[in-house]
Amino acid sequence: MSESHTPPSGSARLNTGVAHNARVWNYWIGGKDNYEVDQQVGEHVAGMFPIIRDIARADRDFLGRAVSFLAGERGVRQFLDIGTGLPTADNTHEIAQRIAPDSRIVYVDNDPIVLVHARTLLTGTQDGVTAYIDADVHDPDAILERAAGTLDFTEPVAVMMLGILNFVLDTAKAREIAHRVMAAVPSGSHLVLTHPTFDDALGGAGQIPAMKFWNENATPPITARSGADIAAFFEGLDLLEPGLVSCGQWRAEPGASVLVPQYGAVAVKP
Repeated sequence: MSESHTPPSGSARLNTGVAHNARVWNYWIGGKDNYEVDQQVGEHVAGMFPIIRDIARADRDFLGRAVSFLAGERGVRQFLDIGTGLPTADNTHEIAQRIAPDSRIVYVDNDPIVLVHARTLLTGTQDGVTAYIDADVHDPDAILERAAGTLDFTEPVAVMMLGILNFVLDTAKAREIAHRVMAAVPSGSHLVLTHPTFDDALGGAGQIPAMKFWNENATPPITARSGADIAAFFEGLDLLEPGLVSCGQWRAEPGASVLVPQYGAVAVKP
């Protein structure tokens, strides 16, 4: 079953003359949903910071491991995926519903090209629900209000915020958003989060000039943060093993782990 809350105005907002994060990210992971301007900016950033493609792949692989872990080992049946990005193989609903066909997933994004591709996302199992809402991470109350039409907020929800709070440039605001969303879900809910860092321990120094170039030549603007600032998003929650680590190392198979300057973690609300 699938539900659409996609407005017809999505394609009208589409600007193919400026590189956009969703399309450039799609380019870095080998997708086809991008334009020449996205490829040009993507190549320039990759020239400045070659590990960016590894970050993109590691972030995507983290999503797969985290959803599999939550649906399989933790028994989670509801997912609120904020900042969905463009659909590729093994999206959140596909992984969750493969394990538990009755899983309910709500995707949230306000990127016009993602709206154009929403129909690709909106194909789930007969037993479960896959829905899409057009909303902005800066307005968590609107996200929660609309997601409540599909999700039962009296039962645990996995809140997915992969590579999205880095587009909220004010750290206090980003922290407030994470806390607001988690305040609305019950005990047993989880926060799944990835975020780029400039921490030297993860090799993040190269992010700074690459992000400066990005902010001057693409949209939306982005910021990296320290591990300490990212850890604050999880205040009031219990981090699950192995804690806040490079997302490429979070529960990775032996020999498959990769160190990238992108933190990842999963925490549970007590």
